[in-house]
Amino acid sequence: MKVLFVLTSHSELGNTGEKTGFWIEEFAAPYYVFKDAGADITLVSPKGGQPPIDPKSDAPENQTEATKRFKGDEALQMLLANTRKVTEVSAQDFDAVFYPGGHGPLWDLYESPESVQLIEDFWKSKKPVAAVCHAPAVLLNVKDENGQPLVKDKDVTGFANTEEEAVGLTQVVPYLLEDELKNKGGRYSKTSDWGVHVVQDGLLITGQNPASSEEAAHRLLQLLRK
Repeated sequence: MKVLFVLTSHSELGNTGEKTGFWIEEFAAPYYVFKDAGADITLVSPKGGQPPIDPKSDAPENQTEATKRFKGDEALQMLLANTRKVTEVSAQDFDAVFYPGGHGPLWDLYESPESVQLIEDFWKSKKPVAAVCHAPAVLLNVKDENGQPLVKDKDVTGFANTEEEAVGLTQVVPYLLEDELKNKGGRYSKTSDWGVHVVQDGLLITGQNPASSEEAAHRLLQLLRK
């Protein structure tokens, strides 16, 4: 079982002067789900090397068992510091792809031709694609085998407008993910803010927020074990 994780390389939170990147929980929790299941995991990012970590995801109130394990995992820290570039991998070498969120993907992975092509290759090969929180943004420019938006007429979720409002970034992000998923024809659903909500439509799995990342990974694992 070979799983590809694609992380953001984008570190600037709009024009706020603050930093962003990937959200630790959304990477660590799924990573350990697959790691503990014996998966062979490869990490990539658009620029390669160390992907930026959203500093807020390291705050005391955002710690979970997975983030604590991550902090003490030197082998994983080393892997993370040396991610390969998206351009250096091929869908044919993996069984599934997982995109952790954080605000970073709203910028770089959303419009990355290499990432778009990668997802389209996974999709054409009938291999599962999963994305959580802000990472469903990576799907917005992806087309299906008929040239239609991949999310069109599919059940999807992602970071809700109300959650973006709660973190005070509605005016900072380049677009609201919930709105854009709907604009592309996705059948968007959500639960209460910060609740666990994972949606599966065939081989496409999306999670609403950080709390949904572990469940999204378990869903993907179930698909891979079928």
